[in-house]
Amino acid sequence: MTTDVRTDLYPTRGTAEMTTPRQDPVIWSPPGAPGPVAVQDLQGFERDGFLTVDQLINPDEVAVYHAELDRLIADPAVRADERSVIEPKSQKVRSVFEVHRISEVFARLVADERVVGRARQILGSDVYVHQSRINVKPGFGASGFYWHSDFETWHAEDGLPNMRAVSVSIALTENHDTNGGLMIMPGSHKSFLGCAGETPRDNYKKSLKMQDAGTPSDEALTKMADRHGIKLFTGKAGSATWFDCNCMHGSGDNITPYPRSNVFIVFNSVDNAAEEPFAAPARRPEFIGARDFTPVR
Repeated sequence: MTTDVRTDLYPTRGTAEMTTPRQDPVIWSPPGAPGPVAVQDLQGFERDGFLTVDQLINPDEVAVYHAELDRLIADPAVRADERSVIEPKSQKVRSVFEVHRISEVFARLVADERVVGRARQILGSDVYVHQSRINVKPGFGASGFYWHSDFETWHAEDGLPNMRAVSVSIALTENHDTNGGLMIMPGSHKSFLGCAGETPRDNYKKSLKMQDAGTPSDEALTKMADRHGIKLFTGKAGSATWFDCNCMHGSGDNITPYPRSNVFIVFNSVDNAAEEPFAAPARRPEFIGARDFTPVR
């Protein structure tokens, strides 16, 4: 009797940090495949790990989605739900997960061809939603997200085997250079940094508020920043940033009066469905890492 042993292409959460060259394509669709992303933008995504769209949704649509965000965070039932994350200091809602299931308004946005069409083109297949959320990041002290690769967490704790996922952040408020905007190290998606240290049980309860397990060392981050540089993303409400699942990214605290609110959607290929975690004692809840692999239609 033989037992199948799965291959772990990206070891992490061991005794020491280790770097692994990327084993997967960045653009999965064949050259010339139809889709809303222009060839030069796909080339930039391949090189840098991200692409931006100055106006993905128009001002009238922004108003609709922002009103829905306001409705959700004002709803006591949503606030009390485990899918909501509360700022420790201000006690304001910081994030609400699984918004495409909570809200028909955001479900329509997920299925909008301007959104899902880009995901299909980059990933070269049908896609499902691995995670969705609204991030409010209110002014006057909302905490940032420390440097990390999303794929490191999704591989270690959710069991995504390959780098075949892409995220989009759609701005519902203006992203200034002062209100805790997204920062990415261009080109960092081409190598995987496996982090040191075991994953605690129920790590998600802490990591949704402040990342700890799965964070790189200061030395590793310094080397990466020296090599790749750091790009800060700004833009009007309605703009969007698409980025590869393995980009090293983060954001600072927002101490300005101006909130930085966005819709964040993670699309994963149906051919890259989540397995058992590669480096965690148990799966995370499905509102963080989906186990429903139904393609978005």
